[in-house]
Amino acid sequence: MARLLYQGHGSYRIVSAQGLVIYIDPYAGEGYDMPADFVLVTHEHPDHNKVNLVAKKKNCMVFHANNFMSGGKYGEARFNGIRMRAVPAYNKNHSQDECVGFVITLENGIKIYCAGDTSYTEFMDEELAYLNIDYALLPCDGVYNMNAAEAARCANIIGAKHSIPVHTKPGVLFDPKIAETFAEATDASRTDCMIILPGKEVNLITERNSF
Repeated sequence: MARLLYQGHGSYRIVSAQGLVIYIDPYAGEGYDMPADFVLVTHEHPDHNKVNLVAKKKNCMVFHANNFMSGGKYGEARFNGIRMRAVPAYNKNHSQDECVGFVITLENGIKIYCAGDTSYTEFMDEELAYLNIDYALLPCDGVYNMNAAEAARCANIIGAKHSIPVHTKPGVLFDPKIAETFAEATDASRTDCMIILPGKEVNLITERNSF
């Protein structure tokens, strides 16, 4: 079964059902000792790009935002049954030309939206809402990104089966009060809010979004 370890802030690790290991935005917390097959960096701010923290397999591939951006178009990579597709991510603090989010599709079809640092984007309405996302990880610090209420609005638009608040407050691994504000503002008819504490690992299920 696929698993997700939330390390804190905007950092997390995904292990697919076949054992492939993906780190997203390494920086915070612990749990970097499992050798990586892939490391994804949504942008080059120092709280997202500490690639050297990660233990890596000999053939590990490290992807930065600029590896997926060319001529204003967003690219993707496919390896070993896993698809990693770059998508728009931006706000007043994050240039659209330098930042991406990712939609990761695992071998068993689980789709995970790794938003990176962003606020609302038209792409959420135009495409993410129709992708049957299983898990959406959304920043909600209200300083460098949207606040909890705005993030909940995005969660309701996307309609993932589970929406997970991350990047909750600068300088801390996690702020439970902000996560609770996010949870209270989400529409249960659109998405289930899933609060994961730093250091907690959860199983990723394959049920499709039925909303």
